[in-house]
Amino acid sequence: MIPDPLAWLACAAAVAVGCALQRLSGAGFGMMASPVMVLVAPEWMPATVLLLGVAVGIGSAAQGWDAVARGDLPPGMAGRTLGAGVAAVVATAVVGTEALPLVVGIVVLLGVALSVAGLRVPITGATLFGAGTTAGVMGTLTGIGAPPMALLYADVEARRAAATQNAFFGFGMIVSLAALAAAGLIGLRHLAFAASLAPLVPLTLWASRPFAARVEKGAIRPWALGLATLAATVLIVRTLA
Repeated sequence: MIPDPLAWLACAAAVAVGCALQRLSGAGFGMMASPVMVLVAPEWMPATVLLLGVAVGIGSAAQGWDAVARGDLPPGMAGRTLGAGVAAVVATAVVGTEALPLVVGIVVLLGVALSVAGLRVPITGATLFGAGTTAGVMGTLTGIGAPPMALLYADVEARRAAATQNAFFGFGMIVSLAALAAAGLIGLRHLAFAASLAPLVPLTLWASRPFAARVEKGAIRPWALGLATLAATVLIVRTLA
């Protein structure tokens, strides 16, 4: 019910790196874990990334809960719920087919493009709802839902931005899982694979905690985007070859 050892190790490395990026910057888990996992273990996607994402998001948000902008949460979470429902309908036609790797690769590159575009979007109820809806669609289909919210919080103080995005991320994973479960796309094999990787989440969160107050979001951003771009490019080339 889990991949072969080499595939498991590749997934474990991607989960650990993605978890550390998520904790420190508020984005990066899905963009790192999803393309690697769909390369080596596509039959476990996207449910496994979403299951692990719940622990990553909640654990990361809990460590910085005092910095969360709580007033931003309701409209963003409402949008995320709507987007997850829409995506669940699309997922029934994509998950388990050869189209999924291509969708994941394109979504990762779209996320990178949004991150480097330099756009400045004000944080309002309407933009939070719109970003949440977009994140809900992207996250439910691929496990990558952070980029739209990261765009809104690009100029917000690093600790507040990371904590708030982590709160959105954790909630988003929960509603995306609920949507996929309602569509019949989550089974025991996903739960078993996620359980085998789950211990890496608290271990990585604990190991990265000393760096949270010292590492600037901008310092790790180029590395995160570079790794995500490389993984997505390999995925797309392999799918189209």
